[in-house]
Amino acid sequence: MNGPAGTTVLRGVRPLGGAPQDVTVRGSRITAVTPSVTTADGDGLILLPALVDLHTHLREPGDTPSETIASGTRAAAHGGYSDVLAMANCVPVTDTPERVRHIIDRAALTASCRVHPVGAVTSGLAGRDLAPLDAMAAAGAVMFSDDGVCVDDPALLVRALEAARRTGTLVAQHAQCPRLVAGGQVNAGAAARATGLPPWPATGEESIVARDVVLAGATGGRLHICHVSTAGTVEIVRWAKSRGWPVTAEVTPHHLLLTDAMTHDADPLHKVNPPLRTAEDVTALRAALRDGTIDAVATDHAPHTASSKDNHWCEAPFGMLGLETALPVVAEALGAGAEPDWALVATVMSTRPAAVAGLSAVAGRPLRAGEPATFTLVDPRANWRVDRTRSVSASDNTPFHGMTFRHRVVATMVEGRVTADIDGRLATSTGGPDGA
Repeated sequence: MNGPAGTTVLRGVRPLGGAPQDVTVRGSRITAVTPSVTTADGDGLILLPALVDLHTHLREPGDTPSETIASGTRAAAHGGYSDVLAMANCVPVTDTPERVRHIIDRAALTASCRVHPVGAVTSGLAGRDLAPLDAMAAAGAVMFSDDGVCVDDPALLVRALEAARRTGTLVAQHAQCPRLVAGGQVNAGAAARATGLPPWPATGEESIVARDVVLAGATGGRLHICHVSTAGTVEIVRWAKSRGWPVTAEVTPHHLLLTDAMTHDADPLHKVNPPLRTAEDVTALRAALRDGTIDAVATDHAPHTASSKDNHWCEAPFGMLGLETALPVVAEALGAGAEPDWALVATVMSTRPAAVAGLSAVAGRPLRAGEPATFTLVDPRANWRVDRTRSVSASDNTPFHGMTFRHRVVATMVEGRVTADIDGRLATSTGGPDGA
């Protein structure tokens, strides 16, 4: 990889896992993609459009010991992301246009990737009064969500969906019926019996999704289902889409790979909302991602301090890290022991999430001449072991600690600027608009 000042030439890289190509970047754009005569430099690295995360908790303001915009977006860049949507459950909650603009301003100063604020649906996430959605959309919010809690009042949700229709945004629902889930801690069934912890039934998710897709169909407002975790939810989403209703859905990397069997030892690193489900659910989620019923992978990156996670299960917070490990986990889940379909990986981790968030003009773009130089490089033979002590996040609560994966992100570029270069693959060849 070399070139004159201001130019990056990636030799022998494989766009979407295809034939080796030489990719030339000048300034912020890809200027040429030509068949390669050698793989000496790129050595078969996979070139993908940089990833887009619909569901990131950056914790700033309010819980900066767990994460900040700076540390969280650094983790995102190391994971291959160019764009993340920052959830609203900060302290104070992002529920006014002023707080939306605060996130944008902080990101402009400290972020390693582009940050798009998510506004709360209800003031203070309290589920009583609708937040000023139109004003927040005008200030830059791209989505609305009370994620962490469910918008349980259907009348409020109808008003939110109507606002989303007016503003060209969408509402993302954390589907969790509070009366059915109550104090649930682990998946109902074998996991609850093995641990003695309160059960969390699949119906707690599925009943809300069934209600909400009908409301989306009635209002025409765009509804996005966060972190789908059950086979039953998959069927409801499939039915809603068959009726042409404006419904999209996401699945997390951990729900694609891990099962509720991992909770039997009651290690809080495996405590997540919604809980890890059965192997049958995992199979259904993978199939739904492949056939397009589930649109996108979203990390639900949820950092927590070691002291908060190092507790009895019921006292520890829900949540797992996701940004740095998402791509290798998804590649493993979709590859099932073989090489994954890299075009599919790009679709569900970049192209579709960009479309869902309304970011297709700048993110999830094709890898061809004239397009923004916004991409990530993946080593398909890394065979690396996850070590939580080496996370660049401010927290280390990953459930994948000690697991080995074949694939690893090694570099990320956003509009010609290197935002991550894990092992120096781009260090000697980059002279983008902001320098190396």
